[in-house]
Amino acid sequence: MTTEINDSKSLESQPPWLQSYIDSPEKQQQLYRRTLISVVISQIFSGAGLAAGVTVGALLAQDMLGTDSFAGVPTALFTLGSAGAALLVGRLSQHFGRRLGLATGFLAGGMGAIGVVISALANNIVLLFVSLLIYGAGTATNLQARYAGTDLAKSTKRATAISIAMVSTTLGAVAGPNLVVPMGRFATTLGVPALAGPFILAAVAYIIAGLVLLAFLRPDPLLVAKAIANMQKTDGGYLSEESSSTLGIKQRGIVVGATIMILTQIIMISIMTMTPVNMRHYGHGLSEVGLVIGIHIGSMYLPSLVTGILVDKIGRTAMAIASGATLLAAGILAAVAPANSLLVLIIALALLGLGWNFGLISGTALIVDATNPDNRAKTQGSVDVLIALSGASGGALSGMVVAHSSYTALSLAGGLLSLLLIPVIIWSRSNQNNG
Repeated sequence: MTTEINDSKSLESQPPWLQSYIDSPEKQQQLYRRTLISVVISQIFSGAGLAAGVTVGALLAQDMLGTDSFAGVPTALFTLGSAGAALLVGRLSQHFGRRLGLATGFLAGGMGAIGVVISALANNIVLLFVSLLIYGAGTATNLQARYAGTDLAKSTKRATAISIAMVSTTLGAVAGPNLVVPMGRFATTLGVPALAGPFILAAVAYIIAGLVLLAFLRPDPLLVAKAIANMQKTDGGYLSEESSSTLGIKQRGIVVGATIMILTQIIMISIMTMTPVNMRHYGHGLSEVGLVIGIHIGSMYLPSLVTGILVDKIGRTAMAIASGATLLAAGILAAVAPANSLLVLIIALALLGLGWNFGLISGTALIVDATNPDNRAKTQGSVDVLIALSGASGGALSGMVVAHSSYTALSLAGGLLSLLLIPVIIWSRSNQNNG
């Protein structure tokens, strides 16, 4: 059942099933737990889907184009596609609820992955690029799903709810890169190029993730959250009584949260994109590439549960500072890693994933804190557009930087970029103190 969320709907016109959730905190908590379970199941599958493009997207383009200069284009394309999808998913979620928005995004991602397989089979570079744009919808939706668990979460548990959605991605995200070789063999038995094999896995994984949400994410948590917020508003609630200074603080929270996530995304995407290409240059095989990227993606998601608790306990800005320090260490270590040292590269990419994790969860929590159900999904979608565009820029430029300079220079530049988080956090704290 799809119900459009109408902000002007009065309490008296609410359907009985929705009114029962408004009147019962116990039912709200039951729905909160069911929502987390549905999101967890879908994220396990979608994690495998997003790993395909990260692991072999650049290598597939390298083979089809015959040059390294545009090896970052696939990451840029599916990240650019995720920008458009983030906007669409956010708007659909705002008007019709999380269920329709998220399911649409995952199903589109699955269709894009099928297109990548067909393009590899036909050796059609134009179809590859178009398909990668559509495939990016799955990446955007995987990130947007982290918000679903926060709709009915208490304010002191928001980061933890975000982290539960993210940590569940780990199983699929770690398994995906390590299935590169088996999926490559499976693809060749079908007459498909081996590098397209992981996209077969991505197609199945994204489609299952979308179907899971269509079947089980009901009643829609955002629909219920908006109805509860409307009731509170009519009782003298959160929005009508907010002062201009409070609104200013919330707007700063959105700016700071978005900036943290944008910077961490640029750094992570840039270094991650060119790592497989750099490894291939120094003789590492696909299984070793899969191992490094698998550990990297595991570090992006597996620490989430601990990170969420820390963000709730010690604060958003403290964990943002930790993000900057970790990304700086990752960039320096990747830059100085010996070409034949798989261990040092694994540690560097693990730190890169961990720093991204700290930044994403702390930034996301700031966004949730600064929004309410009336504008939350739309704002979240808009912020994720900026995150995706920044990632697309990082992915596109990374190949050019390495082609005209080196992987070492790229890694050092990425690490140093994390220092920009310091003035952002200082500005945030000075405004809080003045407010």
